[in-house]
Amino acid sequence: MTFGKTTAKLRLMWISQLLSSDAVRRYTDALSYRDYRTLWTANLSAHAASWALIVARGWLVFAMSDSSLWVGVVTFTAMIPRVLVTPFTGYLSDRFDRKKVLASMFAINLSHNILLAALIMTGTAEVWHIVLLSLVDGSARATQMPAGQALIPNLVPKSALLNAVALNQATQQGSRLIGPAAIAPLLATSGPEGAFLLCTGFYAISLIQALRLQTKSTGEIDKNQSFSRNLLEGLLYVYRHPQLRAIVFMALFHCGLTMSFESLLPTLSRQHLNAEGAGFSYLMMAVGAGALFSALVLAGIRSEVSRGRAFFYVGILSGVSPALLAIAGATSGSMTLALASAVILGASTAGFMTLTHTMIQQIIPDGVRGRVAGVYSVHIGGTMAIINLVNGGVADYIDAPTILAFGGIVFLLIVIWSLKYPPTREIYVGGLRQNQVITAAD
Repeated sequence: MTFGKTTAKLRLMWISQLLSSDAVRRYTDALSYRDYRTLWTANLSAHAASWALIVARGWLVFAMSDSSLWVGVVTFTAMIPRVLVTPFTGYLSDRFDRKKVLASMFAINLSHNILLAALIMTGTAEVWHIVLLSLVDGSARATQMPAGQALIPNLVPKSALLNAVALNQATQQGSRLIGPAAIAPLLATSGPEGAFLLCTGFYAISLIQALRLQTKSTGEIDKNQSFSRNLLEGLLYVYRHPQLRAIVFMALFHCGLTMSFESLLPTLSRQHLNAEGAGFSYLMMAVGAGALFSALVLAGIRSEVSRGRAFFYVGILSGVSPALLAIAGATSGSMTLALASAVILGASTAGFMTLTHTMIQQIIPDGVRGRVAGVYSVHIGGTMAIINLVNGGVADYIDAPTILAFGGIVFLLIVIWSLKYPPTREIYVGGLRQNQVITAAD
């Protein structure tokens, strides 16, 4: 008994020392700031709801229609608002208090989910209901993203900004694990009703946390210029600067070719893995596990040279990993191999996007953060929406593994080609130097 108690005390002492070590503080520096912790929790809960809804809606529509095309449609309508509304919501994030914009959108998400759960529980839901409500939810999510991204630099000192951006990305990527994991038992037992109710709870937490934020943050809107000119300011910032433009377009190709797989997973789960809806959820969880791991690892990188090299290597792995998942599904039919491949897919794609977000936040001024975030969201969100729709339609005629492998190979070739393009080659070699930071005067 004494030996057991002594061992337990030593274990607690070791854990305490580990948690208080400089290494841990290096990876969690931004979480020491109260408002950042509050926003981080709100984002984690909202992202968990969003990814859980992608799984629950996708499987429900697939079960109702037996068509991957309808899965693509519902995923498309959830993502296309990032093209349709984000340019305006980026402007709102610079014109008004960002925390109020954020809280208002969480309230819309919550209301949408209550209605969706009610339709499912009363048995009155039809496919078009789910498609329409996914558009509402996606519009609110599209408004949250530029507001939340623009708010982050105001919650932490400049020295902790890169860590804050990386940890925020960890909420988005890790929620791929948390959201689907939370609803997987419900999909396997009680069906989608419980899953939608749980997502309602996630959005409620996000709204409460957003209301607790104390920091006020707005951008800089030139009142002497027209609305359209102010709206275009973010687009001009992106396209005037070669390195920023290169980062955005690499993210565009990455999202379209390696990350638009959500509409393919239901048919992959059913036709190749014999796992039905639970298998869809497990694959998303595996992607989330890999994503969370890589985002947390990258949060501790301080060297610009290391960050630049990591950008290249995770880009290469992002091209390889969809092919690995395709091989696991098409040749073996093994859920174990498919999950392992999905972990690699999640780690590589999330790592690439974490570095992309970090570099963009590093080189733009606060006055246009909301509008630049809106432009960025239009590029990647629009691409993912369109390619998910296309993939869903094509998957009714061509095996999902073939589509996955094709996208990965094309992106791999793009990364290799980008070595010849000076702006991206400079990043791969030395990262972002201080003199590359874009100022308002530029």
